[in-house]
Amino acid sequence: MQAASHVKIRPLAAGDKAVWLKLFKGYITFYKATVADDVIEATWQRLIASTDGFHIALVAVGNDDVPVGLAHVLFHPSTWTKTCYCYLEDLFVDPETRAKGVGRALVDAVYAEADKRGATRTYWTTQEFNYRARGLYDQMATKSVFVQYRR
Repeated sequence: MQAASHVKIRPLAAGDKAVWLKLFKGYITFYKATVADDVIEATWQRLIASTDGFHIALVAVGNDDVPVGLAHVLFHPSTWTKTCYCYLEDLFVDPETRAKGVGRALVDAVYAEADKRGATRTYWTTQEFNYRARGLYDQMATKSVFVQYRR
């Protein structure tokens, strides 16, 4: 199944801040989490500056060029390969736009960016209860056997 033809993926732009903020806060709410406003602002600044070469932010837009989905990506070196890995840290699609190919288009764009940079692994995590997204992920990647631990 191909992504919807009306979906375009482009880099996050400075003029996207209000919509990005709504999407990012929707993402945080979905996971029943809290992130301080100063951290959200620092994240915005880091993503929009994109000068470190490690962080990129992509948005999915329709014909009106208004973002309806986001992907925040982090590239990092690996101790298991001479190449880098690509970590898809955040992926969120506006609930009104789900099941229309937006998530698939974002993941495909992340894969393309990873391939362009020579990343030998692209990975992400989601919560067990995120069944709708996992249905897509199961089609686009292989579920790892690893369990994540945190401190």
